Amino acid sequence: MATIPITKRGAEKLKAELHKLKTVDRPWVINAIAEARAQGDLSENAEYEVAKDRQGFIEGRIQEVEGKLSACQIIDPSELNAGGRVVFGATVVLEDEASGKTVTYQIVGEDEADIKLGLVNIGSPIARALIGKEEGDSAEVQAPGGIKHYEVVTVSYV
Repeated sequence: MATIPITKRGAEKLKAELHKLKTVDRPWVINAIAEARAQGDLSENAEYEVAKDRQGFIEGRIQEVEGKLSACQIIDPSELNAGGRVVFGATVVLEDEASGKTVTYQIVGEDEADIKLGLVNIGSPIARALIGKEEGDSAEVQAPGGIKHYEVVTVSYV
């Protein structure tokens, strides 16, 4: 399995999710299955079926998160020294060359991405267009609404 880049914050978030799945969700669903079993005939027990489905989802998610954590490469953006270039973990302030509006994005791993929070996936078109750029460079991004041109205003590693 290939290594998956993830920021320190993203790894902590996955570890917290794994802890919750194992210590809260798993015991809850085991209890729900036991209660449903106590009601008798399992062939017509919808609560039992729902609890078993939920258990399957929880166990699958536990395996998925454990797999990601075992294959991840944790990168602390504050320890990066990329010489002002845009790299994984960098926070970039961009200016839209057409409108003059500025936006701030941090390039993160797939599991951390949330465009509303300014966290863009390393595999997204905007992140791919920015990787390797420096302050003052222009980037052309193929967006759903057409090609956008951005100027890299600042690059920081926080």
